[in-house]
Amino acid sequence: MTTGILKRNQIAVILLAVAALVASCGQANKSAGQQDTPTAGTIRISVDETYRPLMEAEIKVFESLYKDAHIIAEYKPEAECFKDLLADSSRLIFVTRDFSEAEKTYFKEAKVSPQSLLLAWDGVALITNRSNPDSILTMDQVRKIMDGSDSTKKHQIVFDNQNSSTVRYVRDSINKGKPLPQNVMAAKTNPEVVDYVAKMKDAIGVIGVSWISDPNDSTSIEFTNKVQVVKVRADYGSEFVKPYQAYIALGSYQLKRGLFYCLKEPYSGLGSGFATFLGSYEGQMIIAKFRLFPARLNVVFREANIK
Repeated sequence: MTTGILKRNQIAVILLAVAALVASCGQANKSAGQQDTPTAGTIRISVDETYRPLMEAEIKVFESLYKDAHIIAEYKPEAECFKDLLADSSRLIFVTRDFSEAEKTYFKEAKVSPQSLLLAWDGVALITNRSNPDSILTMDQVRKIMDGSDSTKKHQIVFDNQNSSTVRYVRDSINKGKPLPQNVMAAKTNPEVVDYVAKMKDAIGVIGVSWISDPNDSTSIEFTNKVQVVKVRADYGSEFVKPYQAYIALGSYQLKRGLFYCLKEPYSGLGSGFATFLGSYEGQMIIAKFRLFPARLNVVFREANIK
């Protein structure tokens, strides 16, 4: 009887010691690696500077819902965002493209499984001075302006940054690899693009649609009145349209690109939580306020007759 009690006590002591060891190992692992959860902690993220207005709004709402979550965003050219992800200085980035085949191969060889997801469709807007008559263009005219083959008029093409995603988009998707012409300048920031075009009659700016939208005006679908937004007719299209959400979604506005998140997080942490939030109904509705087309919502288009 006494021997049985002693054995049970010894077993209990051993189990407690094992539990304490497991707990201490868990704490050590957490302190060495995981410092955050999907709704709490502090992380740094890298964001294509094209999406600064949108991302500031998303972070503000997310942090208001989760008081213990703190997201520090750094806004920079897209190429720099990918460098941050590869160098592990940021585990979550928001950019205009998915991983390239070379990047996928790199991660596979490194035995890393990053995630990516299309969050929205974004319109690349062309803006001109309000006194500029070139406010209606076909896609063929856009191509000639962007590769410098337009013999009718020389525009001063203005981008936000020489390494920006809009430069890459024009070079890859519009010029199909052709170099940009000599009459190109970088204004450093998106607001500076708008300001420059507002002052210079022959300038044409290339900018993300969220920078010329007013998210505080829930009734208007118009853009800023500082400049005019060019109407573009798509190849095989019949209408000249501005980068409104429905036209972006349907392809009637041809200058479109995706907004993606790319995540490299070894556990379900704050990066996962914030990325999931942007794909949720609340996050997608904020995207809609900034005139991008939400890719994760089931939107149905219906024809309507307006009298």
